[in-house]
Amino acid sequence: MSRPLPATPFLALDLPVLDANIERVADWAAERGLALRPHVKTHKSPEIGHRQSEAGASGITVATIGEAEVFAQAGFDDVFIAYPVWLDAERASRLRRLAAEGTVRVGFDSLEAARRLAGVGVEGIVEVDSGHHRSGVLPDEAGELAAQAADAGLVVAGVFTFPGHSYGPEARIGAAAQEASALRVASAAMTAAGIVPRIISGGSTPSLAATGEGLTETRPGVYVFNDAQQWELGACVPEQIALTCHATVVSHAGGRLVLDAGSKVLGADKAAWASGFGRLLDHPQARIVLLSEHHAVADLDGEPLPPLGSTVRVVPNHACNAVNLVDEFTVLSQGRLVGRWDVAARGMNA
Repeated sequence: MSRPLPATPFLALDLPVLDANIERVADWAAERGLALRPHVKTHKSPEIGHRQSEAGASGITVATIGEAEVFAQAGFDDVFIAYPVWLDAERASRLRRLAAEGTVRVGFDSLEAARRLAGVGVEGIVEVDSGHHRSGVLPDEAGELAAQAADAGLVVAGVFTFPGHSYGPEARIGAAAQEASALRVASAAMTAAGIVPRIISGGSTPSLAATGEGLTETRPGVYVFNDAQQWELGACVPEQIALTCHATVVSHAGGRLVLDAGSKVLGADKAAWASGFGRLLDHPQARIVLLSEHHAVADLDGEPLPPLGSTVRVVPNHACNAVNLVDEFTVLSQGRLVGRWDVAARGMNA
């Protein structure tokens, strides 16, 4: 007898699709001679991280010390905190404990931050801005910063960037080219300053197909699940979407589909270019046109409405945010419940 599914709304993982995504990108990286260091902030799950490692990932990327701690406790001993962490005494103590158990690298983009990292037992990686204009120094400034950080006592392992501007229509290929250019300039500047980068790190899920030139490693995250943003950008096809929110049809008011999954499970992200607050996996023309805390209203573009009480699969716009709203994944294979996995690093924001 099959086990019953939980009450809606819940986040479900399609296990065969998840594993296929993991294998596909692992094979892609191996073919290009790139180390794959997936960003686990997307799934926050040691179970999924272990599957990525078993498929060939060389380590993991995290956004916070808290995420690093959760994964270190689960046996991960090669961690890159791809964030310009500002250390105080408490964070420094936590990093020392992590570094005593494995290899830990931390991003930095200022000499002040590098000085705080020195002596903690971690290696530093210079962050450069490749066009996203968030954090990071200009590429031609990477050499001077790396040399200053080394003089301050920090072991500088390399350079990294995040091509976040790849999240836009028709932007993926151009962002990858800018990433490659920025990392090439930064690597040359570091080498000229006497700091030869061992690690040249970049990558994102939207720019994945064009990533690789001049890099030693890539750090995509969302590829493991994919989401409505990746679908809309053309970075995935519907058959590659492993994460959905199962929701119940509670109303047909206004001739539209009203679901019991709102922003408190789907997340509220909606990029300026997005065509809705999410999509329905089994109704490709549908869009979530209205989202509140406990309601999602979908326009099916003239399709017959699924009956009241039926279940539909909603694809969140941004998988990372949706995952951080739940305690566990409901793991399915061929529609049957095969497990429940904790979102162990949920809420580890510091």
